[in-house]
Amino acid sequence: MMINRQSHLFLRLTSSPKFYHGGLKDQDRIFTNVYRDGDPYIQGALKRGDWHRTKDILTMGQDWIIDEIKKSGLRGRGGAGFPSGLKYSFMPKVNPDGRPSYLVINADESEPGTCKDREILRHDPHKLVEGALCVGFAMRARAAYIYCRGEFWVEANALQQAVDEAYKKGFLGKNACGSGYDFDVYVHSGAGAYICGEETGLIESLEGKPGKPRLKPPFPANAGLWGCPTTVTNVETVSVCPTILRRGANWFASFGRPNNRGTKLFCISGHVNNPCTVEEEMSIPLKELIERHCGGVRGGWDNLKCIIPGGSSVPMLPKEVCETVLMDFDALRDVRSGLGTAAVIVIDKSTDIIDAILRLSKFYKHESCGQCTPCREGTSWLVDLLERMKVGNADFAEIDQLEELTYQIEGHTICALGDAAAWPVQGLIRSYREEIEERIEDYHSKHPVKSRQLRSHPQQSGH
Repeated sequence: MMINRQSHLFLRLTSSPKFYHGGLKDQDRIFTNVYRDGDPYIQGALKRGDWHRTKDILTMGQDWIIDEIKKSGLRGRGGAGFPSGLKYSFMPKVNPDGRPSYLVINADESEPGTCKDREILRHDPHKLVEGALCVGFAMRARAAYIYCRGEFWVEANALQQAVDEAYKKGFLGKNACGSGYDFDVYVHSGAGAYICGEETGLIESLEGKPGKPRLKPPFPANAGLWGCPTTVTNVETVSVCPTILRRGANWFASFGRPNNRGTKLFCISGHVNNPCTVEEEMSIPLKELIERHCGGVRGGWDNLKCIIPGGSSVPMLPKEVCETVLMDFDALRDVRSGLGTAAVIVIDKSTDIIDAILRLSKFYKHESCGQCTPCREGTSWLVDLLERMKVGNADFAEIDQLEELTYQIEGHTICALGDAAAWPVQGLIRSYREEIEERIEDYHSKHPVKSRQLRSHPQQSGH
């Protein structure tokens, strides 16, 4: 049997016995009300299977819940992709000094392009509330705090209503679900700061302080909210746990490639015919995800310029890579990008790609808390350089200077905002350096006097 080159590459990329990923069936979807086909509140949630025999899940014990999450292969859906069961196991089983433990759920969805958690909050909030109980119980936490982005007014209200309904039904509070375990859930709205999406910045904000990340160690599992053991985790990660516990770890692990298991919410925006948030199997080919659920790229696949596959902080992928790459943590890492939050931003050929990355750089400059010098100063320099490169008023050597600047920011800050600011620029230079050079050459040909001045007086360029 003859196999063409593209098929051979696809098979080589897919290392599991199941060679095809995608086309998730309706009966395997966890989030069945993403488009609000039914009632998002308690009656609709009960019909969809939420809160079904939750007491029996809790009766299985804390260690069993953690082990099932580990076996499922669930990795964090907030961007880092850390194994969730392992993270939950870091919480101490006994605190000799009597300190309580807390679960904090990060609903500060501020990453440009990311729009998945808000769909859970407003259309399927009971999955999150039940997940908070199951995960909090497994970690022996006293309470869960759900930290919502400040702009999420509708979402926070929907979530608060779901929490109130759960209390009325006896699912939360004293003797939650009749399990003998006391557990509370609190909804807290932030002030709309991107930096509060970082776990320790979020904890600082919860405590009523400015949302500035903490130095680690100590890690939150040892000293987090109010100095107590704390685990910070993502909305989607928590929300899928009750379904995993009901249907079994093996069911969830049957989707996706090894080390990239389960189903995932993908939010696709930009230049597609049908922007949407959709649940699909991990490791689905990127091209199929767009063709199957978004009606393809605006103007056809040949009109595609590049795709940012995981939210604004990950490097873009040029069209030739998008042809075959799979949507999972390992495949995207291998092409020097990342799955991140699975926020797919599609960019067609009508876009000024330098200006697009400049816009992202302005966002990160604005949202920097200013605590770390490389981030505080470096994000401003990124914007200054890209502003001039957008029109071509720069020198060719400054392209290398810009790239070197990103490496001086990356990995030199307390939190990952510095990395998030650096990676889009690195992706721009890696994939579209020729376009930057053409812009500079064109500007020099039209402004020869200014070009000579720039070469004679490099300090005028802002350095």
